Amino acid sequence: MKKINSPTETTSKLDRKTIEKNRRIHMKGLCFKLASLVPSRHSKETLTQQDQLALAASYITHLRERVEKLKARKEQAMKEHHLPSSTSRGSNKRRNDDVFDHTTRPIGSLSTKLPMIELKDLGCGIELVLISGLQKNFMLYEVISVFEEEGAEVVSASFSVVDDKIFHTLHAQVKLSRVGVETSRVWQRLQDLIY
Repeated sequence: MKKINSPTETTSKLDRKTIEKNRRIHMKGLCFKLASLVPSRHSKETLTQQDQLALAASYITHLRERVEKLKARKEQAMKEHHLPSSTSRGSNKRRNDDVFDHTTRPIGSLSTKLPMIELKDLGCGIELVLISGLQKNFMLYEVISVFEEEGAEVVSASFSVVDDKIFHTLHAQVKLSRVGVETSRVWQRLQDLIY
């Protein structure tokens, strides 16, 4: 004898199937988005979804290690920044007029050079280190606008306040690698904005 399902049981099964179908579609979309965020040397169409997830996991691990190394470098630089100039600075080959002593009193010419801009062309990207005083005459969004107007996309921006100075760090990537970004023009526009 065959059991006949009631309409509520049939509806319940259809609801579960629909929910599962929507969940799978959602997960597939999330996996695709994750794979698109990971730079890869391989064609992403040839990789299975499991391979793409493994690649994303290894990339995240790589980024974590890189962040830890950069934090350690930053802490080391901050420690060196606060050491008196007579201690072992021979390996760094810094001049004494570019160093601050522990009392945050500027030594030499650095006091007249605030704000300071250091712009590095990394090929497919640009790194900006900007040191300013607390009484700065620019807004960070204006600096970001300069990058974007010159064809670079800011991918990370951070700042830290140490005593009476603000250290801004921006990393940007070139939007169109064929065109690139003219760093001398970015430099000039930042000079005009900040000074």
